[in-house]
Amino acid sequence: MEKIPMTRAGFTALDEELKMLKSVERPSVIRAIAEARELGDLSENAEYHSAREKQSFIEGRIKELEAILSLAEVIDPSKFSGAIKFGATVRLVDEDSDEEKTYQIVGEVEADIERGLLNMRSPLARALIGKEEGDSVEFNSPGGQRSYEILSVKFI
Repeated sequence: MEKIPMTRAGFTALDEELKMLKSVERPSVIRAIAEARELGDLSENAEYHSAREKQSFIEGRIKELEAILSLAEVIDPSKFSGAIKFGATVRLVDEDSDEEKTYQIVGEVEADIERGLLNMRSPLARALIGKEEGDSVEFNSPGGQRSYEILSVKFI
């Protein structure tokens, strides 16, 4: 199976989510199922069905996280320098609106654009990889053609 690249922070976040699901959420839903069973007729017991549905979600997420973490390849961006690559934190300015944005290029499982974590397979990340500070990049986004100037590249 193919390794899943991620930063130490991404690995830690997923590992903490897994621990929380196993130590807090799983026991909580098991208790909720037991309490719902005590209420009697399970065929018309909404609490029981809701708890079982939640348990199914939790167990599925636990399996998913275990699979991801078993294939994780933790990459330390602080060991890199030079052109943009995985783990780089890039400060950009939109050449049309002069709006500045900062993104870190990360793996798919830890990507969260709202938090500035850019999926390495996204059109913008693919356009940035290999470029350096001062370069301009153009790419097709879902909203149309965009162009950015790279203001800084850091490997933290």
